[in-house]
Amino acid sequence: MIHRRSKVSIGPIILFICTIASPVCAAAVAAPASAPATRPSLPPAQRVLEQTLAQPDDYFTSADGIARVKNIISWQNSNGGWWKTYDPTIPRPPDLPTADELRGGAHDHESDWRRTSTIDNGATCTEMHILARAQRITDRQADRDAFLKGLKFLFDAQYPNGGWPQRFPLESNYGRRITFNDRAMVNVMSLLKEIENGGVRGADYTFVGEADRRRCHEAFERGVDCILNCQIKTHGKLTAWCQQHDEKTFEPAGARSYELPSLTAFESSDIVLLLMQREKPTAREGEAIESAVAWLESCKIAGKRYDKLTVPSGKVLDRVLVDDPSAPPLWARFYDIDTNKPFFCDRDGVKRDSIAQVGQERRAGYMWYGTWGNKVLAEYPQWKQRVGAK
Repeated sequence: MIHRRSKVSIGPIILFICTIASPVCAAAVAAPASAPATRPSLPPAQRVLEQTLAQPDDYFTSADGIARVKNIISWQNSNGGWWKTYDPTIPRPPDLPTADELRGGAHDHESDWRRTSTIDNGATCTEMHILARAQRITDRQADRDAFLKGLKFLFDAQYPNGGWPQRFPLESNYGRRITFNDRAMVNVMSLLKEIENGGVRGADYTFVGEADRRRCHEAFERGVDCILNCQIKTHGKLTAWCQQHDEKTFEPAGARSYELPSLTAFESSDIVLLLMQREKPTAREGEAIESAVAWLESCKIAGKRYDKLTVPSGKVLDRVLVDDPSAPPLWARFYDIDTNKPFFCDRDGVKRDSIAQVGQERRAGYMWYGTWGNKVLAEYPQWKQRVGAK
């Protein structure tokens, strides 16, 4: 008997295994080779960057560590940010490889991303964490200069209303939307708060001047205002947030074809956790937190487990929802704004009621369910006690 969580061998048995795990997977595995390629769960650069950040301090004084940081700086764009798909293990070459135009849909090709810098999937913020740590350990001026150039990028990219676009400079595509997707704004605001406070990562940010610290504080406060202005009100009640919001009206907005305007549990959970860190929340911030927690309670899913089928390389073949009375609560990624019912999408942008109705490529290549709200619900009683909320 094959368990859905088991890693299985590549070869003729894949079709058989997928048939057991998901009734719709078998047909999908046999789909034509021309189907859109699945994008990696983490961008190539981000995996290496996270491994670099996890190294002990003495790594940054080693030949490999010094070279790694220099490589990262070489990939920094002229506006101070980075994009997602580059190789931090080598210096930036004079001529980049040809952009892979099969990576995504409209406005999501590699060439679109290369024209700008981004805060998507941890980009720019992760590089800045690495640079700040490296300068603390090695005291290199080049690391400080590159970090401060990145900080200027974050200041420059912020809208006057407090939001950050996914990409900057702005272009006429979804990258200009105020972006919470994949923790984009939360990552930026968390970094700014660390800089303002002097650094919780071993005082990595003590080199940042007072003027820039004040700007970090001001940018963070504007970001909080933007978050509050973006919170969606449905049938007269505050609920949660969308992945993206219009940069002028704050209305929920779509991005890629399968990312429609919605209430989203993943991004909303991270936003609430960020707001809960406020030492003295305003009445409006408290209302935002209380409303979002009530929304998370209203739409949690019990008795289900979100499972995946992988091969030994780690590649995900499929994701399925299965019965499991002992599983912790789940949340869907997207909820309809009007009905509060979960929905799912394929690349055609059509709403569907079940993940089983989505093609194998998008089932395997996107996170449709998660346990995101559990941390919020666990911390909520402690937050109430700390701030004296009624």
